[in-house]
Amino acid sequence: MSPRVLVLAGGLSHEREVSLKSGRRVLDALRTAGVEAELHDADVSLLPLLAADPPDAVVIALHGATGEDGSLRGVLDLCGVPYVGGDARAARLAWDKPSAKTVLREHGIPTPDWVALPHERFSELGAVAVLERIVARLGTPLMVKPAQGGSGLGAAVVSDTESLPAAMVGCFAYDQTALVERYVPGADVAVTILDLGDGPRALPAVEIVPQGGVYDYAARYTAGLTTWHAPARLTEPVSERVAATALAAHQALGLRDLSRVDLIVDAEGAPHVLEVTVAPGMTETSLLPMAIHAASLELGDVFTALVGRAAARSGQG
Repeated sequence: MSPRVLVLAGGLSHEREVSLKSGRRVLDALRTAGVEAELHDADVSLLPLLAADPPDAVVIALHGATGEDGSLRGVLDLCGVPYVGGDARAARLAWDKPSAKTVLREHGIPTPDWVALPHERFSELGAVAVLERIVARLGTPLMVKPAQGGSGLGAAVVSDTESLPAAMVGCFAYDQTALVERYVPGADVAVTILDLGDGPRALPAVEIVPQGGVYDYAARYTAGLTTWHAPARLTEPVSERVAATALAAHQALGLRDLSRVDLIVDAEGAPHVLEVTVAPGMTETSLLPMAIHAASLELGDVFTALVGRAAARSGQG
């Protein structure tokens, strides 16, 4: 008997519409595979529903803080409802990019040098002086992005010192802490890590080629602004190195079931981990479904296996 699944999507973050699209696609994939599933928002009606009629497993298709900062996962743990993906602690760690990068660095996993700067420190210490020190340490170009957030919102590549203040202001519109890291030119790739029961493995990397050079929100979700190659156009030795690095990042952060690791591959073929996502997008232009297709898998079969694993963690299904 297959588990009964609740797909959570929507929420109140800036990524609500993307989340709803992801949730509907997962819902359709599960139903096509013969799994009983329904879609629900993360609102005030959720906890009464879980108490009155708990599902066998939950798929979290919520993007932004609600789905990725570990808080909802902690509530599901309190309710005794199993879910697909990393637990609350691991999700919280991956969600905070400076913390995640610190762990990656401690494990010897390459990630670009960075500075995390809260808005209040930026103001108290003097914007001009702080930015001068950042440029002196990291040089240019730089990548500026929210310390917590996704979908490329608030992210910008800064090619010169004069452009940095505006990038910081744009970043602070989405988060109180900005992550400023050294920009590494190269091929932008994403690797999905999947564990269907025989241990985590890396699916074929997806290469991302945005027209404007930056994979921001518009490039991710506007048709025609980005070209994807699945599998990525990498040599076999580089592909193996990228896969091993992505898998190491997934394991270093203590993740399970699935994640998406975003990397830059530099001109020498060396991968650098940018960030790790615990609730990857599932839309028509999202990278995880592309990787699943490149691996000759079906989205419905993958999520059927994942919800089965989640349900089994509580002795159900």
